This record gives sequence, structure tokens and C-alpha cells, in this order.
Amino acid sequence: MGSAHSMPEEIQELADKTGFTLEQIEHLHRRFKQISGDQPTIRKESFDRIPDLEFNPIRSKIVRAFFDKRNLRQASDGLADEINFEDFLTIMSYFRPMEMNMDEEQQEHFRKEKLKFLFHMYDSDNDGKITLQEYRKVVEELLSRNPHLEKESARSIADGAMMEAASICVGQMEPDQVYEGITFEDFLKMWQGIDIDTKMHVRFLTMEPIAHCH
Repeated sequence: MGSAHSMPEEIQELADKTGFTLEQIEHLHRRFKQISGDQPTIRKESFDRIPDLEFNPIRSKIVRAFFDKRNLRQASDGLADEINFEDFLTIMSYFRPMEMNMDEEQQEHFRKEKLKFLFHMYDSDNDGKITLQEYRKVVEELLSRNPHLEKESARSIADGAMMEAASICVGQMEPDQVYEGITFEDFLKMWQGIDIDTKMHVRFLTMEPIAHCH
């Protein structure tokens, strides 16, 4: 991508696709160049340049989400080896806040897209549901920096949350009934009434932290 002035049509096309303003795209392009080391694509190791991610307990899942082809809206599954600027903007568009001029249908679609992004972070094997094992792994990662919490305690927290999910999504279960995992429809029920915009932040994409990192 060239400058916004030399390639206005390309920038406008990206704005139409992602919902970002031209100014936001220019800002994100500068950030993309910093992360990529001024290369045309970003690879997973490029995220090592971001200090704010270093101590994030779910760093690996955040980085993985940028290369998940489901999030890139590609037909195939799996992970991309690298992403270009348009891919980068596609991922960043999941973090855009709701716009005041959106009608109810647009808001619902936008909210579902955001929740689908989060769902993919949990559903690491792409089988369409979050299993107990996948949920345990996320909880263990989130709590891994707590020195006072043992692994078994983290598992108990995950198990309790999964039981609560089952009660919300399935209701009263039979003694021999097995809850196989959280589907996306279940996931939507669990997030009903929760403001998704307050839960999705990308603080590490501000320009300052990386500017002094060599």
C-alpha cells in the first residue's frame, strides 16, 4: 500500500470493507509497518516487537487470532503463514466500537461478528464448539500468572463455568446426559445483555510502546 494521497481509490475500498475512516487507516498502516519491520507482510514472530503483549497470559491466542483464516473470512480453515495490510485491517475491524448511526439489524450483525471472533479464540480445533478441555486451557492460561492458584484450582473454575454454561444453554440435564461443548448459538446466549465493546481492547496497537523498541 502506498500513501493515502497516491492511492486514494485503494484506501477508499479498504474503508468501505472495514468501516475505518481514512485517517484511521493511515494510522493503522503506520502501525502495521512498525510491527512488520517495514515489510509487506506480518508473520507470527513479528508480534515479538510488541512489548505490551509480552506478559499477556493469552498472548499466543491473541497472535493466533490474527492468522486464523476464519477471522480473515477466507474459505479454507487453518492458519495463514503471514498476513498483509488488508488482512490486518480485517482483524482490526472486529475491535471497532459500535457506531451510533447503525440500525438495529446492523448492530446485531456487528455484535455477532465480534462474538464469532472471540468464539474462534476458544474453539482452537475448529470443530464448532468449545469443549471442556479447550475452556480449561484458556482459564489455565488466564490464571497462569497467579502464584497462589494451583492448576487444579484453575480446572475447578473452568469446570464450574462449563456447568453454568450447560445450565444456561440446555437447562435441566438428565443424570446421564453429557454436555459436549459450547456451540456458537450457546455462546450468543451466554453473552446476551453484556456490552461486548467494553470487553474487546487492543491497547497494544497504540503507536508509542513500539516506537522505542529496536
